[in-house]
Amino acid sequence: MITDFTPFASLAGGILIGTAAVLLMAVQGRILGATGVLAGVLIPAQSSDRAWRAALLAGMVAGPLAYMLLTGQMPAVEVPVSKPALVLGGVLVGIGVSYGSGCTSGHGICGMARLSPRSIVATLSFMLSAAITVFVIRHVIGGA
Repeated sequence: MITDFTPFASLAGGILIGTAAVLLMAVQGRILGATGVLAGVLIPAQSSDRAWRAALLAGMVAGPLAYMLLTGQMPAVEVPVSKPALVLGGVLVGIGVSYGSGCTSGHGICGMARLSPRSIVATLSFMLSAAITVFVIRHVIGGA
């Protein structure tokens, strides 16, 4: 499988995610971690938190729709693995997020920006695990 190099789209996405993280910190005083936001909607610790969390998730879902309104087509998303592999991956990510006390957005964006040692170690672990997983799937197993 060949992966396209998309520096401008990646830069634009990074700017949007960084801006969202800064705004959430400035307005709500909260750290942007996508799994924590989702968990807070499903099992809210405080009822006052649910509204901003739901609004943030709605914005994540509405992003592709806004792209479609601007360009006339949905963003191209190619997922070269089977649906069972996606489900397994989602479960494994959920387990990892629970043990790691956060996800890539929480540790990788907000934690790294705050120079949190725990987040730096977590992000390095995520990246190393991802590299090993890709190598094993592409070169050892020979899958998708």
